[in-house]
Amino acid sequence: MLTILDNADLYTPAPAGPSCIVISGGKILAVLKAGAELPLKRLTSEGIALRHFDLAGKRLVPGFIDAHTHVTGGGGEDGAATKVPAPLLSDFTSAGVTSVIGLLGTDDVTRNTAELLAGVRALRELGLTAWCWTGGYHLPPTTLTGSVRSDVVNIEAIIGAGEIAISDHRSSQPTLDELLRVASDCHLAGLLTKKAGVLHLHLGDGPRGMELIRQALEVSEIPARVFQPTHVNRRTALFEEALDLAGRGCHIDITSFPVGPEEDAYPAAVALHRYFEAGLAPQRVSISSDGGGCLPVFDEDGRMVEMEIGSSSSLSETLTEATALGVPFEFALAAITSNIADHLRLHGKGHIRVGADADLVALNTQGSVTDVLANGHWMVRDGEALARGPFE
Repeated sequence: MLTILDNADLYTPAPAGPSCIVISGGKILAVLKAGAELPLKRLTSEGIALRHFDLAGKRLVPGFIDAHTHVTGGGGEDGAATKVPAPLLSDFTSAGVTSVIGLLGTDDVTRNTAELLAGVRALRELGLTAWCWTGGYHLPPTTLTGSVRSDVVNIEAIIGAGEIAISDHRSSQPTLDELLRVASDCHLAGLLTKKAGVLHLHLGDGPRGMELIRQALEVSEIPARVFQPTHVNRRTALFEEALDLAGRGCHIDITSFPVGPEEDAYPAAVALHRYFEAGLAPQRVSISSDGGGCLPVFDEDGRMVEMEIGSSSSLSETLTEATALGVPFEFALAAITSNIADHLRLHGKGHIRVGADADLVALNTQGSVTDVLANGHWMVRDGEALARGPFE
């Protein structure tokens, strides 16, 4: 079976112009100019089935990678009734997400690594590609085998540790030595396995901000790329710290959560625009959704007073908003595709090129997701989810 996508306005994520993509076995076999002559009659005469789709000039981009999702659900900060249910398959696919990295958050007690790995397996069974971080907010981290190092080395789906919380009243208030120990476990495990070996760090609203990360860079030999702070746009001052860390070699992760007009925070599109204007290394920034996670608001006593739920749909919305602010489309697109794939060593992901996995998303002129292929299989066609999980 060959699938041919013709008349696509291709972004690999770099702009490639009108193109034709040939797919088979879940892989990209060829990237050709639109209208290229293919030996279709000969192929069909030899018994090869063909499916031909005319994208009529839609933008065709790599499948989005959501590197911060609560695949088993998040929340629980105001009791068990506020635990968020797990996102459904179509919550990801309709948003253009074809690869997911799951994690635990505040509740790493009633939720655990075994459950997280089961969530990863479920998404794989349903056609997506998925991995996860081991641990949760707290140190010592929640693991399956007894240590972060052993989890990363011995469990294929685990690529690093996260989301370890710092500068947050919900954290375990980790010390520098504790943070360095987890970071060194991630780095060594990455070396032993050719995995990313990244320490994915939740940043809260606390006044210490990125202080622990700066200290870790100053006193240790651990490479800056190991430290990946997320939610860096939740306060404007915190984002300025993040820009400094990106200049020192860290990869920073922006969260596409909703930001009210009175909040001292940057919407994801604004944060990406500021990063672009700063002239920093374009590959050191990414955007994730916190999909399935609780987005709580706390009072001064640390009690939750309201909450929202993160959604992967915010990724495509941020892509549209960022380009409207003047961020080049390919720069913004890389933040949800190739930058993540390259930093986290997700081979075959994040790029449209020969040999890559056939994870592809078509966007209409308004920037909305209309068609999605994951590993060469149609998940969404003309805005309709074709693949659904058993409980949808």
